[in-house]
Amino acid sequence: MASICSVLPALLCKFPAIDESTIRLARKTVDDGFKGFVRSYGNAIDTVVQPLQWFLNYLESLFVGSPWIVILALMIAVVYFGSRNIAITIGTALSMIFIGLVGLWNDTMITLAMVTVCTLISILIGIPIGILMARSDRVQAFVNPALDVMQTMPSFVYLIPVVMVFGIGKVPGLIAVVIYAVPPMIRLTNLGIRLVDKEVLEAADAFGSSGWQKLKNVQMPLALPTIMAGINQTIMMSLAMVVVASMIGVGGLGKNVLQAIANQFFTVGFLNGFALVGIAIIFDRTSQAFGKRLQKHSEVIHG
Repeated sequence: MASICSVLPALLCKFPAIDESTIRLARKTVDDGFKGFVRSYGNAIDTVVQPLQWFLNYLESLFVGSPWIVILALMIAVVYFGSRNIAITIGTALSMIFIGLVGLWNDTMITLAMVTVCTLISILIGIPIGILMARSDRVQAFVNPALDVMQTMPSFVYLIPVVMVFGIGKVPGLIAVVIYAVPPMIRLTNLGIRLVDKEVLEAADAFGSSGWQKLKNVQMPLALPTIMAGINQTIMMSLAMVVVASMIGVGGLGKNVLQAIANQFFTVGFLNGFALVGIAIIFDRTSQAFGKRLQKHSEVIHG
């Protein structure tokens, strides 16, 4: 390779790059602008995200401070009424009992609180945007590239702007998880509404339904199985991001996994990883079973 470059012009062997002083100046300008923005609006940003901190702290205290038997009974009840499947319910009970026996109950509750808050916020953000995308091709054309960037960006990269603006702590971790987990909620809400049968919509028009009535009584109920798939994906991505977000202050199982990696504690890492997998399977099986039930219900009603 060196021999070829010796006979070719230098421009063909060394890629032309912007000189370092220009790059340094551009980097300094962007960094100074970013820091100036944070200094100017830091208090306002803290005020805006304060309710998230309160909600997360409240849910965490509720999960950790409640008797384990109450939390376990509630989980079993939710899983049973969501899935109507005895095998999933028994599997949930055994998994949670094992997690408690190996001393990971409190960390699991902290992780559950984080995933619950992230999922609720993702639903609150994702469903309205998905509805807007389904109603307007222009909105879809505008939002889709942003979703593509969010879904292809490496998960660690999310942490950089979040830490720059919000610092280190639970709320920055929560925001990073929501940014990572919300795209499937938006996409599948949009898809579910767009896939509603046009003949059904024409029938609704024929009965004089308004746009809101069509959305509430026809489109959303028929799109619910697809929206449930979006919720399932959002939960799975939240759990996947919990370990990465532990780098900026999120506690629970993710923090334990990170410490186990740093210190090469195989058993600690394995047990905490198992607990995360156990929670993921419980959420996945329950939400999938609930989605299938909704699908069957829709098929029965609409033939």
